[in-house]
Amino acid sequence: QVQLVESGGGSVQAGGSLRLSCAASRITFTMSVMGWYRQAPGKQRELVATITSGGRINYADSVKGRFTISRDGAKNTVYLQMNSLIPEDTAVYYCNGQRGTNDLWGQGTQVTVSS
Repeated sequence: QVQLVESGGGSVQAGGSLRLSCAASRITFTMSVMGWYRQAPGKQRELVATITSGGRINYADSVKGRFTISRDGAKNTVYLQMNSLIPEDTAVYYCNGQRGTNDLWGQGTQVTVSS
């Protein structure tokens, strides 16, 4: 079964850092776009950052300058380095991968930032 598996979530104090990783398994093609989304309690899921196979990157305004997305295209692996975390970053973070009609999601990893 094709799947995306996230790791690296956890709890941190404001100002701290976390690094999320997402690896795709049983996928024989390169994802056109990989990215991170998040969903806070009582809120809709929102885009955090995406990166294309060609290296084009898009960030949500709320994370620009603090978060960095990167990927290993050959391995369909995507990373999210999160620095200067604030309590508003608290959410479940989901990895996403797309190619054509394939739209894959990971199970999510919790990130909690305390003040």
